[in-house]
Amino acid sequence: MSLWSRVANVFRAEKLNSEIDAELRSHLDEAVAEGRDAREARRAMGSVMRAREESHEARVVAWMDSLKTDIVFGWRQLMKRKVTTAAAVLSLGLAIGACMGAFRLVDALFLRPMPVTHPERLYGVFRQGPGLRDGKPGDAQPSFEYPLFTQMRDAVKDQATVIGVSARLTDVTFGSIAELEKTQLAYVSGSMFGTFGMHATVGRLLTESDDVTPGAHPVAVISYDYWVRRFGRDADVVGRVMHMGDSANEIGDNSYQIVGVGPKGFTGTEPGTVTDIFLPVMMYAGVKNPTWSWIGAFVELKPGVAPEPVHDKIEAVFQAGRHEQAKAFSGRGKVFLDRYFGWHTTLQPVASGISSMQQDYRLPLMVLCILVAMVLLIACANVANLMSAQAAARAKEMALRTALGSGHARLVRLVMVENAMVGAAASGLGMLFAWWASSFVVTRISTASHPVRLVLGADWMVAAIGLALAMGVTLLFGLMPALRVSAVQPVSALKGGEEPSAKQRTMYVLIAAQVAFCFVVLFVSGLFTATFTRLMQRPLGFAAQGVVVIDTTATHSMPATAWDQTAEMLRSAPGVEQVGLSVSALLSGNSFGDFISVNGAANPELAQTLSVAPGWLGAMRIPLVDGRDLSLHDGDPNVPPVALVSKRFATDYFGSTNVIGKVFTPVGSKEPVQVVGVVVDARYQNVREEDAPVFYTPYHGVDGKGVPMLMRNGAFSVRVSGDDPMVLAETLRRMILKAQPEFRIQSVRTEQELIAGQTVKERMLASLAGFFAVVALLLAAIGLYGVLHYSVVQRERELGIRIALGAAAANITRIVTARVFAMVMVGAAVGLGAGMVSARYIQALLYGVKATDASMMVLPAVVLLGAAGLAAAPAVLRAVRIDPARMLRAD
Repeated sequence: MSLWSRVANVFRAEKLNSEIDAELRSHLDEAVAEGRDAREARRAMGSVMRAREESHEARVVAWMDSLKTDIVFGWRQLMKRKVTTAAAVLSLGLAIGACMGAFRLVDALFLRPMPVTHPERLYGVFRQGPGLRDGKPGDAQPSFEYPLFTQMRDAVKDQATVIGVSARLTDVTFGSIAELEKTQLAYVSGSMFGTFGMHATVGRLLTESDDVTPGAHPVAVISYDYWVRRFGRDADVVGRVMHMGDSANEIGDNSYQIVGVGPKGFTGTEPGTVTDIFLPVMMYAGVKNPTWSWIGAFVELKPGVAPEPVHDKIEAVFQAGRHEQAKAFSGRGKVFLDRYFGWHTTLQPVASGISSMQQDYRLPLMVLCILVAMVLLIACANVANLMSAQAAARAKEMALRTALGSGHARLVRLVMVENAMVGAAASGLGMLFAWWASSFVVTRISTASHPVRLVLGADWMVAAIGLALAMGVTLLFGLMPALRVSAVQPVSALKGGEEPSAKQRTMYVLIAAQVAFCFVVLFVSGLFTATFTRLMQRPLGFAAQGVVVIDTTATHSMPATAWDQTAEMLRSAPGVEQVGLSVSALLSGNSFGDFISVNGAANPELAQTLSVAPGWLGAMRIPLVDGRDLSLHDGDPNVPPVALVSKRFATDYFGSTNVIGKVFTPVGSKEPVQVVGVVVDARYQNVREEDAPVFYTPYHGVDGKGVPMLMRNGAFSVRVSGDDPMVLAETLRRMILKAQPEFRIQSVRTEQELIAGQTVKERMLASLAGFFAVVALLLAAIGLYGVLHYSVVQRERELGIRIALGAAAANITRIVTARVFAMVMVGAAVGLGAGMVSARYIQALLYGVKATDASMMVLPAVVLLGAAGLAAAPAVLRAVRIDPARMLRAD
């Protein structure tokens, strides 16, 4: 019989048995037909049952048939315990899903290589220098001035290809200006697609000839994803004209012709965003400005080239450029120059791309991965105890199997098949949860001003991790119960003897482990929740509610009077209370700074500065402590420069808040500035910052020659009445465009949105850590209940006898709960130590809270003890209600 026939027979058992029975009957009928007695023929054939089994085994694959039998038996056992099975599958599924969801995020952001020909040869150039105020190294920045970029590209052209990329969110339209839509746009070197080995889906891609002369080739390539979403795969998209909604940073007339559609699967070089449109670098105004730092540099090494010599050449070009620029910094002082020359470059592998999200969410995602791993371990320990209790209940069954000849391996396989079915069901449920959970996290970190789109596809790595999780979880929770079952002693079990206490101790150790993991999750969750709460409650120094921020740019630099006229028109709109004008809105993420010299001595700390118009303080409700507000006359060329300063600025640079009339000199401008007013400290760049020294200069400024400065960017802060400030958003937008047709609206947001955007990480960590804390607590409580219930069932006769001898309910409660609560205390102590250690690694994510705070240490312990008390209540009630008479009769 062929192997295939034997495999097929495994799945047609009933029909095969019928065929075997028919064959056996035919042999008997033949013997009778030959004249033999029927009884003698049956006796000569031997046992019919044995003959049937031998024939069955000869016609099937034995191990496969045995496995199928175990699966059928295991399914029946699971269905007999529907509630227990459902609890095990749900808890494991939730934990597996959380782990898979976290891995999908990590994979999409850090691990998945871009679909290019040689991702392993791809590096990114970063520059890093001292921080703004504390002297510590700042974050690595992947942006350079275009002249410096071209010098680096030329220096290594024999060893590598350098590709420039700069991404941004902007407005485009394929029709009228009223049909603007937000898109993710990237300026890229014309050689990018060719270097990456890509081919167009429709039309053509950008080439090096498109990237030679500034403004010469207004062409665009749209991504495959955008082609599908926006144009429904319309092949006629090639040749269509696109207009940029913001022309301030463009060269030419702001119109682009689509020449092709990019390759399928390529969503850009920035994980966390999906690029919609690619334009040549030469179409950006930054190529003409040697002071703008805006373009990122990818380096693809040529075969056989090591990264070290390439980096040495790039670093040499970078330092030469810094020294050349420093020639124009005469009089800036040693402090400024030391910081300026403290910058250097690094070359880092970037097979998955370069993204600010990678830097922002590396540590938060690592923390979440650790939390979900702990939840998974809690779930495994929980189900292991549950399965151990179930195995103990089946001790007589297993003893009988052993007595009938089943070996240890056979019993282990029987139980492991059942556990594998639980693991498979939990993994399937976990996959569904992971699919939802990862997308949910993306929505939690995406905002209108910073939309996040991650490609959360399923590839071989995700599938492999899922399979490894399923197998690992099955072993973690199933191996111990299986080994316990295989070690059963038939004589003791059939007599009704109890299991050795060593086996019960294993369950208590697992309880201690569960509690320790749960304590850490609760502890970390408390830290993140306290961080988010204290950040949201922190005084900002201004009133954010009711303020609409309209970021505006002009097609060309315009006098400050044009901006003033627009602000005045906005003040006439119904529902508008006050209007302020500044170069940038508070908490928008933008920051401007300069070093300060007082009496000829430069301070080593950087001060922040912001240009504001008269009335801005009132619109933002920033109180004036001393002196006066700025006026329109403060920008007059014949009036000495003046400024408002914050209280922190006054104390840092003058040692007192009584500074009206005093003079300081910004090192960058070299012009003495007189203090005319002192204001309260207000959060400027981000809500986490300490009170930084800030000075506010007139929006109507003049340059070093006394000529009024022309302004290209401004932010109108409009305070409106009513509960929803965005009700007037469209009206305000139309008024600005009517007042100045040269203006372009970049964004319309509330100040509250800007604050929310500053706390995205904290909100995500607090909400997800809180969710995992609840899950961990629930799983730990279920585990405690399971062990206590099992303990009471195992000791019912002992407890009944104690009650018969006069034991009080309090004594019975102590006997039932003493060991478990001792393990809870041990687990909490271990968890506290682990939590203290872990807090040191997440300190950068915390604000206004310390791991050593009494509330942070006590709260998890109180919550755990409360959960343990609730979990113990049903077992204690069962114990104290044992009927001694029934137990004695049973004995």
